[in-house]
Amino acid sequence: MMKRFLITVGFVLLFTPAVFAREQSILARVTVYWASGGGGSDRWTRRHICSTGARLQAGHCAVDPRRIPYGSKVMLPDGTLVAVDTGSAVVSRKAAQRSGRSVLERNALVIDRFFETKQQALSWAKRNPYFMLVRVSPPDFRSSLVAPGPQLRPTRVSSFPQQPIAAPPQSAQVPRRSLEDRPRPSSMYAR
Repeated sequence: MMKRFLITVGFVLLFTPAVFAREQSILARVTVYWASGGGGSDRWTRRHICSTGARLQAGHCAVDPRRIPYGSKVMLPDGTLVAVDTGSAVVSRKAAQRSGRSVLERNALVIDRFFETKQQALSWAKRNPYFMLVRVSPPDFRSSLVAPGPQLRPTRVSSFPQQPIAAPPQSAQVPRRSLEDRPRPSSMYAR
């Protein structure tokens, strides 16, 4: 009986890391924190120090490392973040439990997105919903799971001759507009 139990536990432990070895979509409550002081930062964040020892910068986020391993890529609708930090409010999912309307939202994971300034953080938070579906890829997901295979030759789909598309020169790229430069809504939408 004991031998069967140990073999079963061994197989379970053998296949447990496979849970993190796949890309998954999860519902998350995305919150923000920033480095420039105020209620959104602590003394470590103000010095750009995170729990993994990496220097905090834009594109980083705090996660629960038991659910999302450090180094994972967290893909939001507007960009990709790297999980490098954690915090007690993220682990306890305090924001999801307080603002969730349904059981699914109250049980959602919390992802805390890092910004340099309070203005950037609050601006992003106003433009995006509290809960969103995010895709999480574990560290080295593509390189460890996909073995290099033979190069596939592209096939022609249409009968039109294909010509290479030239990339626009660097000077032709349009810079992003700031919030002040964006067009104002018409009077129909403004209230």
